Amino acid sequence: YLATPAPVVIAPAMNVQMWEHPATQQNLQTLRERGVRFVEPGSGYLACGMTGPGRLAEPQEIVAATLAALGVVRDLVGETILITAGPTREPLDPVRFLGNRSSGKMGYALAEAAARRGAKVVVVSGPVALEPPAGTEVVRVETAEQMRDAALARWAEASMVIAAAAVADFRLKNVAEQKIKRNGSLILELEPTSDVVSELASRRRPEQVLIGFAAETENAIENGRSKLNKKRLDAVVINDVSKTGIGFDSERNQVTIVTASEEIAVPEDTKLAVAHRILDVAMKLKAGTPKTALAR
Repeated sequence: YLATPAPVVIAPAMNVQMWEHPATQQNLQTLRERGVRFVEPGSGYLACGMTGPGRLAEPQEIVAATLAALGVVRDLVGETILITAGPTREPLDPVRFLGNRSSGKMGYALAEAAARRGAKVVVVSGPVALEPPAGTEVVRVETAEQMRDAALARWAEASMVIAAAAVADFRLKNVAEQKIKRNGSLILELEPTSDVVSELASRRRPEQVLIGFAAETENAIENGRSKLNKKRLDAVVINDVSKTGIGFDSERNQVTIVTASEEIAVPEDTKLAVAHRILDVAMKLKAGTPKTALAR
C-alpha cells in the first residue's frame, strides 16, 4: 500500500461494534482523505451473532468499485444484454451427439465485457468448460431447441441481443434409444433445427439491437452481409475460421463487423478486447448515432 501509486479499494467486514467505534470511523476518514476508496459493508445478521452493519459487500459491488477505480467505462448501466454462447449438441443416441468446435470463449468474453461496463447480462450457454463471468446470469442448455426456448424466454427483457452461439443447423430425425453399434456403414437422416436468430428477429421491438455472428471459411464478407440482410440483423460479426491461431478455442480473435452502412475491421486481439469493440458498435446502434469507424 505504501509503496505503490495504484488505486486502493477496501471492502471492510467486521463486528458491528468494531465498525461503529469512533477509532475505526476516524481511521476510515483519514484513509478516504488519502484517496482510498471503500465499499461500504452491508447490514444484516453477522457471524458474531449480532445484527447491523459489518457484512462483507456483495462480490458484484466490490468488482464494480474496483473497475471504477481503474477508470473502466460504465456506459451500459441500465441495459439488459442477452448473449447466446457456445455450441449446441444434437443427440444421435444416448452416447453420441452432433456438435461443433465452438468453445464459447467469444460469447463469454462479451458477457464479461458487458458486465464490466455495467449491464445486466444473461447468457444462454451451450455446453462449455468455462466459468461464468462475474456478475452475470448463465442459463445452461444443450440442444438448439433448448437454446431457442431459453433465448425466447428472456428476449422481452433485453435491450440488446448478441447471438454468438454456434447453433447446430441440423439434428437427427429419429434419435436412437440405445447406443448405435458398429455394423457396416451408417446412414443418418437429418432435419433442420429451429433458426434461433431468425425467430428473435421476427419478434424484435424497434428499440432492440440484434447482432449475430457468422463463422465463415470462404467469401466471408459476402456471406456475412447476406446473413445480415436475410436475418434482418443490425450488425453481423464475421469470423474467418479458416485462419490459424484465432477463432475456435483460441484466446484471440480477428473479426469484421458489418452493419447496413459500414464494415469495421477489428485487428487480431484478445477476445475480451474484441468484445469491447463489438459492444461499442452495439452502443452506437442503440443510440442511433452515425455508424462511423470506432477509434477505441
